[in-house]
Amino acid sequence: MEQRISFITLGVSDVARARAFYERLGWKALRQSNEGVAFFQCGGIVFALFGREALAEDAKVAPYGEGFSGVALAHNVRDKHEVDLVLAEAEAAGGRILKSGQDAFWGGYTGYFADPDNHIWEVAWNPGGRIGEDGSFHFARE
Repeated sequence: MEQRISFITLGVSDVARARAFYERLGWKALRQSNEGVAFFQCGGIVFALFGREALAEDAKVAPYGEGFSGVALAHNVRDKHEVDLVLAEAEAAGGRILKSGQDAFWGGYTGYFADPDNHIWEVAWNPGGRIGEDGSFHFARE
């Protein structure tokens, strides 16, 4: 298997509501989106929103569990002050702040929000990396 991620798909309770949240953050849905699924191009990865129960059925698993799923998505920014700006944007769009921006033990600055379906997003500035023109994150070369 090649080392690659092509899609990240979140199971959501209401595709229209979830799509509207991400569009309020300034994301643009691809023309291939429809009532049952929303697609957003994110650099080399497609981010998708799909009905939670339909996604679980397709994977042959239960649609609901309890507690932390063990997954967090991350949005890295170019400057430390951008963390607080993005967290404020997320809250204004209908997200819930889980942890306000603060210095991290590893030398960066980070905070967390949850989208309307409680998917966890970290917003981080990492002084050991850079953001490419296409939005991709790269660790600094040694």
